Amino acid sequence: MATPNHRQENQRVYILHTYPFKETSLIAEVFTEKFGRIPVVAKGARRPRSSIRGMLQSFQVLLANWSGKSELKSLNGLEWCEKLTNLEGDALMCGFYLNELMMRLLPRDEPHPDLFHFYHETILALSEGRELTLTLRRFELKLLQALGYAVTLDHDEDSNPIIPDKIYRYEAEYGACDLTKTDHGIKVVGKTLLDMASDQYVDKETQQQSKQLMRYLLGFYLGDKPLHSKQLFVDLQG
Repeated sequence: MATPNHRQENQRVYILHTYPFKETSLIAEVFTEKFGRIPVVAKGARRPRSSIRGMLQSFQVLLANWSGKSELKSLNGLEWCEKLTNLEGDALMCGFYLNELMMRLLPRDEPHPDLFHFYHETILALSEGRELTLTLRRFELKLLQALGYAVTLDHDEDSNPIIPDKIYRYEAEYGACDLTKTDHGIKVVGKTLLDMASDQYVDKETQQQSKQLMRYLLGFYLGDKPLHSKQLFVDLQG
């Protein structure tokens, strides 16, 4: 686990979530390129004339300065980094869903630079309206893999190569196996697993089964506490 230095300047960040702190301040959960997710306090950000209040927006790349020795850092400044990203309608709901996933699954103070870059590309894809459901699918899988969860797609639990036309049962933390081995998990055809492994979602069956698989896996790792954005996501998925 990497611990940020006491003072950092001009660090690329995304705002995942904000909530009130004391009478006039906000705490922002920020996803940083170099240090992972960290909490920072934006002092006075709830005051009407606060210069920083309007910049604490999700889905925008920002340059942030912060300092402090404790887990909760003090936000000292924010600047716009790139052109503003506009998410509307279904794309905006998808963005809220991604941020809630990150808040629930991403530990604090663990660097994930590759995931930061993939999140950035995902936000751009959403802003352009590109295949929203498939964009989500790719990010869900990338997130679980980046966090170290075992989502093996090209081999079964016995390390045998996946057979495209074979029907498997996929169980969280074990992977694909013969139907006779367990009643847990969900059924999925081998081609779907191989398509997901190669980032190919053209096939209709792959689209449907990958959605079911990711719902199952995320439900397993999220536990019993439902996502606030879940109903919006379910409505979008149909």
